[in-house]
Amino acid sequence: METIRRHIESQVLSLTGLALGGVDFESPKGDPGLFGPDSACWKVHGDFSSMLIGGISALLLQMLHPLALGGVWDHSNFRNDMLGRLRRTGQFISTTTYGSRADADKLIARVRRIHDNVHGTLPDGRAYSANDPDLLTWVHVVEVNSFLKSYLRYRNPDLPGSEQDRYYDEIALVAERLGARDVPRSRREIDDYLEGMRPSLGYDERTREVVEVLLDAPAPSSLAKPFSALMLRAGIDLLPEWAGDMLGLTFNNVQRQLIRTSVKRSVPLLRWAVRNGSLHRARRRMGLPPLR
Repeated sequence: METIRRHIESQVLSLTGLALGGVDFESPKGDPGLFGPDSACWKVHGDFSSMLIGGISALLLQMLHPLALGGVWDHSNFRNDMLGRLRRTGQFISTTTYGSRADADKLIARVRRIHDNVHGTLPDGRAYSANDPDLLTWVHVVEVNSFLKSYLRYRNPDLPGSEQDRYYDEIALVAERLGARDVPRSRREIDDYLEGMRPSLGYDERTREVVEVLLDAPAPSSLAKPFSALMLRAGIDLLPEWAGDMLGLTFNNVQRQLIRTSVKRSVPLLRWAVRNGSLHRARRRMGLPPLR
């Protein structure tokens, strides 16, 4: 059984930012990082499956913003490295959540330096910049809202509303450190923000191509392919109905139920197998017992 567990774990971790290396989540001992083990962030970001589903959904939704799309279109090799993009996003989330303070600070500074070079002009003449405080807020809100929605659907639907608000309030720190402004810090503020952004969103041929590349992104291995396909469908299912309609990605009620049931049946095995994720390593750094 241990051989099977290790094999499953290696397949799972190959999909995460841990596959990139470069961050030691177990050192220095006792360093709580930006948030610490009692935070809502450690709780919400601790389940690999729900985070992957949320991340896929967030990427799809982010691409409906023309300025966010422009940065991806002009400054990334998404056509050839969509999995790498997901891994790099995963590394940033895991490090700022579970890494030491020094590692979190280092990665935030690195992302800010990368953003300095991401700017340009859309076909309609509008200028965009990855350092745009309002665009940073959009990217942040879509991510954290998707992460929490996925956590509530697949990990803990009974998380109290006060804890959900605490999560949004805590995680706003990372967005502000990146340069975002007027960051929503509660469920009501998040809902109001997303509703207010809808008139700014759109879908065109470039959006369609990015989405198609994501849908066709190869799995890291043949064994991970069925799981990756399921997570992709679950990410689409997590989208707000209006966003799914804009993207042309919709399921009927039977399909939605099948996706959700399949995810809920598969994730217990993954949770049993994964014992060396970023959360597990951070707990060892803090001298905490293993999760059970």
